[in-house]
Amino acid sequence: GPPPLALVYRTVRRRAIDRARSADRRSAREGRAAAFEPAWFEPEQEGGRDAEERALACVATLPGEQREVLTLKVWGGLTFKEIGEVLEVSPNTAASRYRYALEALRRALGEARE
Repeated sequence: GPPPLALVYRTVRRRAIDRARSADRRSAREGRAAAFEPAWFEPEQEGGRDAEERALACVATLPGEQREVLTLKVWGGLTFKEIGEVLEVSPNTAASRYRYALEALRRALGEARE
């Protein structure tokens, strides 16, 4: 059967914490490295942190059902069958919600770039 919902959310939370810690460590390393390199040497980053913040803001605007499926799929690593079992919907419904979420994110992020 599917993993207990608490396990899924705990996994999502831990991955988010790990990602934040990784970003903090990377930022600290980059800060130390910047002290030894001239500013003109830094590579240009397309979007960078701004793109990540825009993406997270767009995810927050999704309907709850889509956001939940997106979270379970991307951060939880569950299959649509497992998501369907956790949310008590069919795997096809889970897949549709995921597709709608991705489409909404593409539209929102595309509009943000223009």
